Amino acid sequence: MNSMTMAEWQTLSDRINTVAPSATLAVDSKAKAMKAAGLDVIGFGAGEPNFPTPANVVKAAADACLDPKNYKYTPTPGLPELREAIAAKVLRDSGYEVTADQVVVTNGGKQAVYESFQILLNPGDEVIIPTPYWTSYPEAVKLAGGVPVEVFAGADVNFEPSLEALEAARTERTKAIIVNSPNNPTGAVWKPETVEAIGRWAVEHHIWIISDEIYEHLNYDDAHTTYIGAVVPECRNQLLVLNGVAKTYAMPGWRVGWMVAPVEVAKAATKLQGHMTSNVANISQRAALAAVAGPLDEVHKMREAFDVRRKAIVAALNDIEGVHCPTPTGAFYAFADITALLGKPLGPNGTVLQTSADFAAALLDEAHVAAVPGEAFGAPGYLRFSYALADADLAEGMKRMKEWVEQ
Repeated sequence: MNSMTMAEWQTLSDRINTVAPSATLAVDSKAKAMKAAGLDVIGFGAGEPNFPTPANVVKAAADACLDPKNYKYTPTPGLPELREAIAAKVLRDSGYEVTADQVVVTNGGKQAVYESFQILLNPGDEVIIPTPYWTSYPEAVKLAGGVPVEVFAGADVNFEPSLEALEAARTERTKAIIVNSPNNPTGAVWKPETVEAIGRWAVEHHIWIISDEIYEHLNYDDAHTTYIGAVVPECRNQLLVLNGVAKTYAMPGWRVGWMVAPVEVAKAATKLQGHMTSNVANISQRAALAAVAGPLDEVHKMREAFDVRRKAIVAALNDIEGVHCPTPTGAFYAFADITALLGKPLGPNGTVLQTSADFAAALLDEAHVAAVPGEAFGAPGYLRFSYALADADLAEGMKRMKEWVEQ
């Protein structure tokens, strides 16, 4: 008789054991659990617009619920009319032409990220990830058997990687590089010359480009999104553009993202998705069609509100002794340097905190303010604050943090 115990044979895969949970979702989940328990928590954790989805989009979904054609499976890569609309949107916003057969509609932007690495990477292939990074990038690379290679750039250079640093990180195993501007978590919008230089470098060295453009319409001051496929046309046959409706149209819960890629890559993504999820929910696709094909008026109104909050949170953070926050010009995040507060007594209990992860945990437990520690983004010593929340909540959260820090 086999003497092996259940605990010995019921092991999980090495693949899943090497992956960290989503830190942003973990913070958001804990904050929501505390709220459910009756605690008054101010959440700066999740990148989730607090605005309602535009009414015309909701109406399109409601109408779609009554149409029996939406009760059936539809093509795995997306409704043909939605793929056409996304192709038209690329021309409108990015300034270059793509065809509908280059578009794959995914279950949120995250699935597009996951599929990209699954179809590009072989075991041991390296992906250069400019750091600070969105927390799921390295985990998606690891899930595909790849190796994340971090290249850090700090606030002194607007969190923009230099070509010299990228070249120093390149090896014979380098397969891809991620470009994310406007950036999560920093809110930085990279200069056009930075984006163009990365594109030309990738072409020279035959490196795939994963361009995450989900914050493309959220720019402030004189900043503008530079589309790498527009400024370096020759990179388009090695470019995967990832996007979605979550941020631009306040639709995070609708779960519609997409990938725009060379036709053969799109076919490979469709093949993978055919075994994972098949098509995205038809009602959500109909809603996304109304959003993508419609005007950007509501988007611009939201951006104006975000701009007010951006200025308010940067001023409030910099008013806290020991906190330094550069002014972001994109997305809806403030990325604050709190290294001056580490190792010092903080809060009513005079707790000495050595890491930004410990700081974030204590801030949530004692001041009931949720932010995401920099460790989640490859940048210890920072905290990310999403300012996609109500103005009054933002002010109250900053007041609590200041009082907690300066007690």
